[in-house]
Amino acid sequence: MAKLTNCLDTFSIYVGTYKKYNEGSIYGEWLNLSDYSNYDDLLQAMQELHQDEDDPEYMFQDYECSEFFIKQKLISECHLSADIYEIAEEINNSDYDLEIIEAYAECMSYNHKDVDDLLDSLSDSYFGEYNSDEDFAQATLEQDGSIPENLPSYIYIDWEATARHIMYDYMSSNGYYFRN
Repeated sequence: MAKLTNCLDTFSIYVGTYKKYNEGSIYGEWLNLSDYSNYDDLLQAMQELHQDEDDPEYMFQDYECSEFFIKQKLISECHLSADIYEIAEEINNSDYDLEIIEAYAECMSYNHKDVDDLLDSLSDSYFGEYNSDEDFAQATLEQDGSIPENLPSYIYIDWEATARHIMYDYMSSNGYYFRN
């Protein structure tokens, strides 16, 4: 599985301020989070950008990032989590690429507030990537020995029905499969 070198590589925010916005200006700039080594460096860049205000109240007027960061409530119009870099580092250091983590978080309805807990739970339940429930069911049953290798050719397995029953114990999102 190909891992992204940094899950912040595609994370950009357009930073304005509420004061400017209320005065009719959307002045700001796009900042790429991967251009900064930590939250303090990013905060300094935002302060420099809006140095004409004494105590700017930042407004993230637009952002481009993984749905994971939005659904985990790490970014919104008025908030960017100070933990964003630490969370990104945990994801980058995990054994999974962001797509798998997103798929699992979606299956779990984004119930994990702690990324460590999410990654631990993911490692216990991840089964792989498959094209369909039927492919998943067949591979799983063949791997665990439920289907004899010398099954006569005249016996056919209804993989659709089998998958429907097996999926009671599993969940999937975007082709990634996990044990419930």
